[in-house]
Amino acid sequence: MESENPKKLQKIVGEVIACNTPKTIQVKASIFKVHSKYKKRYLVTKKYVAHDEKGQCKVGDKVEIVASKSYSRTKHFIVSKVI
Repeated sequence: MESENPKKLQKIVGEVIACNTPKTIQVKASIFKVHSKYKKRYLVTKKYVAHDEKGQCKVGDKVEIVASKSYSRTKHFIVSKVI
């Protein structure tokens, strides 16, 4: 049976912090979370490794990455667009 809703892909917007190796970038994504008991907001930062097929990203660019097949042990995202 086919499902009515297409599968949602995980999209993350972040800033490129490194592009040392060819076709690979590191993206820093930050989000605010709220503590369940104390209701204080705090910043959570995470680094992702993404595949950049065209090699168009530079350090400091804002990019949107999308979950995809594994390209290596740590690379599970692909660059969808440069913002």
